[in-house]
Amino acid sequence: MPRPFMNACPISQLPRSPFVNSLELLSKALARLLRGTLLAVLAGLLVWGWSGGAIAGPLTERLAQFPHWEERPPVQAATGDLYYPAWFQGTWEVTTALVDLAAPLAPNVTTPGFEQNRRFLNQSIPFQARFIPVDRPILPRGFGLLGQVPAASPIVADRAFNGLNLARAYLDESADAENSRVVAVRVDSTNPNRQLTVLRGDRRLISTISARATETPNPDEFVTSEIFQQEFRRSNQLYLNQVETTTRYTRRHPVQDDEPSITADQVTAIYLAPQDPEFEQAGDRPVALYRYSLTFFPAPAP
Repeated sequence: MPRPFMNACPISQLPRSPFVNSLELLSKALARLLRGTLLAVLAGLLVWGWSGGAIAGPLTERLAQFPHWEERPPVQAATGDLYYPAWFQGTWEVTTALVDLAAPLAPNVTTPGFEQNRRFLNQSIPFQARFIPVDRPILPRGFGLLGQVPAASPIVADRAFNGLNLARAYLDESADAENSRVVAVRVDSTNPNRQLTVLRGDRRLISTISARATETPNPDEFVTSEIFQQEFRRSNQLYLNQVETTTRYTRRHPVQDDEPSITADQVTAIYLAPQDPEFEQAGDRPVALYRYSLTFFPAPAP
């Protein structure tokens, strides 16, 4: 997933370029810390949800059209939690790898961190993720009017568990949790779409899903798109970013142990903020696109 920290805009001092490289904005220590793909990585952990039997549509077509994206995805305001297909339940050994990237508006509009991100091509990052049933789902208003409420308890992401594991996989050089650069990951008890990541040095990352859409082309496929408003707070500084993550998940039926149970094709898009001096030129078109390949293997029993 991309390095959105390298493409963040400070509110107090908007730069000429669309997003500001963290190496210029922050101290060398912080820049080293943020060299991972934390913002969009955490975004990826929040996008999986239960769609209620929709058919293939614009999201599936959108992925097929990569990298020719001319506008934002067709999404609606996000309410309630994100519900996964039943086949997501359990604990997984997940691997994600950046496999392609594009700057659709180059050379007129580019991001300072884009070329630097090429070094991460085809590098696999492993982490563990968990998905659990919830007894009392919080559904959007009118969600069950067309018989879309799942018969069994819906599956949700264990967001704190997943976010902590993924953040540490990207930001830590060792498995020593006591010396981790990631202090904690917390989910708002009143809003499952809002997640807080606490980093050492009194730094905080707040990720809030503002809009989403889902599709189910068939029982073995699930497609989702999320728009995230992201804030990075450090002392009296605030940096903003907006990210889209659109993903197509496919359930496999492996016959051998070395075959994954789930694979995914995921694209993360970076957009300019309306306050940016080059927003008028970019509009709703993404300025950077990053494509990832993910695999899910069942985790060994403890």
